[in-house]
Amino acid sequence: MSYKITKTGNIRFAYCPNGESVRKVHLAGSFNDWQPVSMSKQKSGQFVRILKLPAGYYEYKFIIDGVWRHDLDHDTLAENSFGSLNSVIVVA
Repeated sequence: MSYKITKTGNIRFAYCPNGESVRKVHLAGSFNDWQPVSMSKQKSGQFVRILKLPAGYYEYKFIIDGVWRHDLDHDTLAENSFGSLNSVIVVA
């Protein structure tokens, strides 16, 4: 799973490289005006960022070593004005 809601109501975004050689991962979305924020690499190899988001509809992408990619582990997507896809999360 690429994101989950924690017990405290925060959203935990995670990117798992699945065998790829990845140096840096950032997260950007409508929740932060598409300004990339770094994700922390865990011992497991996953990159994680926890955010507190109010209820709403949000689009996001991972930036993996400089390349913007939608979340391949999440199938709710929206087309963007650049002709590519953004991942979507709805916080209730």
